[in-house]
Amino acid sequence: MDYLVVYTSKTGNTQKVAMKIFETLPGKSKDIISLEELHGEEADTYFVGFWNNRGTCKTEMMDFLSSLHGKRVALFGTCGLMGNKEYLKQVERQVSVFLPDDNEYLGCFLCGGKLGPSILEKYRQMQAVNNTPQIRALISSYEAAMLHPNEEDLENACKFTEFVLGLVTKEKEE
Repeated sequence: MDYLVVYTSKTGNTQKVAMKIFETLPGKSKDIISLEELHGEEADTYFVGFWNNRGTCKTEMMDFLSSLHGKRVALFGTCGLMGNKEYLKQVERQVSVFLPDDNEYLGCFLCGGKLGPSILEKYRQMQAVNNTPQIRALISSYEAAMLHPNEEDLENACKFTEFVLGLVTKEKEE
């Protein structure tokens, strides 16, 4: 198989981006599957999607990434806190580090994603104890995240996919 989109999604955000990436991939030698349903399927190029869990991905995704060898791998993910570009670079580093060196790393696309209501409740409890500017900023970020992934995010996921396809095509021609 040429392409395999493997993702994990807690609230449906990453699944939505995964579907858009899958739709953008050319040809018929492709598949999409959740990490939980993966049973040995393999491809030359992987698009691996995760939801940001405290600056990285969940343990099962770390294990999956660590199991890949000799593949081309592009990462994508959703993140509730999108305002800080340095934080997003840190998330990319924290996840890509699990890829063994014999893989070709093709880059990472991150976009916003809705957070679960329990997060807002936690922020509101923190605010009741100490109404700091940092807590108000977290609540504001939560509210902004409720609008994502939006059409612009999905369009950017398409552009990222096309960029990765350009890298893969260039490599095949060389």
